[in-house]
Amino acid sequence: MTQLPLRAQLASALGRSAATLSRMTGRGDGSVIGGRVGLMLEPDLLRQLARDRRLALISATNGKTTTTRLITSALLEMGEVATNAFGANMPAGHVSALSQHKHAPYGVLEVDEKYLPEVLDTTGAGVVCLMNLSRDQMDRAAEIWLLAQKWRRALSGKPTHVIANCDDPLVTWGASTAAKVTWVSGGQRWKDDSWSCPECGGPLERGEQRSSWGESGPGMPTSHEAVATISTARHWACRECTFHRPEPQWILDDEAVIDPRGRRWVLDIQLPGTANRSNAAMALAVSEAFGLPVERALPRLREVTSVAGRYTTVERDGRHARLLLAKNPAGWLEAFDVADRSLPIILSVNAQGPDGRDTSWLWDVDYRILRGRPVFVTGERRLDLALRLDVANVPFTLTDTFAAALAMQPPGRVDVIANYTAFQQIRSEFGRAV
Repeated sequence: MTQLPLRAQLASALGRSAATLSRMTGRGDGSVIGGRVGLMLEPDLLRQLARDRRLALISATNGKTTTTRLITSALLEMGEVATNAFGANMPAGHVSALSQHKHAPYGVLEVDEKYLPEVLDTTGAGVVCLMNLSRDQMDRAAEIWLLAQKWRRALSGKPTHVIANCDDPLVTWGASTAAKVTWVSGGQRWKDDSWSCPECGGPLERGEQRSSWGESGPGMPTSHEAVATISTARHWACRECTFHRPEPQWILDDEAVIDPRGRRWVLDIQLPGTANRSNAAMALAVSEAFGLPVERALPRLREVTSVAGRYTTVERDGRHARLLLAKNPAGWLEAFDVADRSLPIILSVNAQGPDGRDTSWLWDVDYRILRGRPVFVTGERRLDLALRLDVANVPFTLTDTFAAALAMQPPGRVDVIANYTAFQQIRSEFGRAV
């Protein structure tokens, strides 16, 4: 890699020192303060740190931290990888990540949806992965079609290779101006933000869903038949203009992914749920864009068991709590898919700055799925959530703290779903388990 100018070297070194001091004093993991210090001393530091590296930028409303982790794990097969593992997904976090791994030839950076155009322009990343767009932090985030429009403008005229989920119409629209796009059919369970065409505003028509086949075997369809059937099931198109779902090169088919050559690979990853299989499919497509074949990337994906505390099980007094993160309606839908319906469940909701202070999104979540199991409600905005559950006729127990809710459980397993700051508070109680 090209030697950094002296000023950039000094800024990077002081940033690393600030990050180390932050960790040693228990103020945080240093992934933001280190970058802020570096950028104060050298505003162009991100561009200089990104030079001569092969970079992938990962952006979405949900799943970007997990997908970043999966891609990083795969690319470690090829060499050292710089990444913002703890989710600091704005330029300060990117500077910190690249500074900490200053000799890494590869970089995988999670990027906040709003910052993607700026970060792409600054870094000149060769690969961009776009997965989904849905409402989030409604008091301070732009309408998601505006975000998709910014993506379109940012990608237009750039040689970037885009890996995009073609089952999400907004993502497809945002990615369609790129010079090169690899389309992945990763599914889209949450559709309430994409019933209208982003091109003309007309209604979108969708294909009928089907039940998936299991693993390939006698009597099962061939991969080519599977591709055709899934493509029909997930097809969408505008009734009033020509905007429609492109044909995918990669297909998520329940427990497996079908690659561009029609080969079917059983994922068998340790991270639970449909959403994580979709994340894995995106990760495999990005890995191949870097020249890493599926047979080398997939075993690396299978090694990932938790991501910044997500899916971790923590223990206290014989109670084993599995931690699930859900920040918005689409995220809650995926968390319900992962949660064990036979177990009690603790729900915790805050409304601090990183969460968004508007909790009206709770009314877009269908909580009726929780009927029939013990439900415990806590968090700073527990009364907001309690009202929503009451309207949904879901019985619950209201508690002042997470510790009190956990203490009410019998010894054994319990699931916990929390939004961002509530999740981080719970992690802190257990030493920020990862």
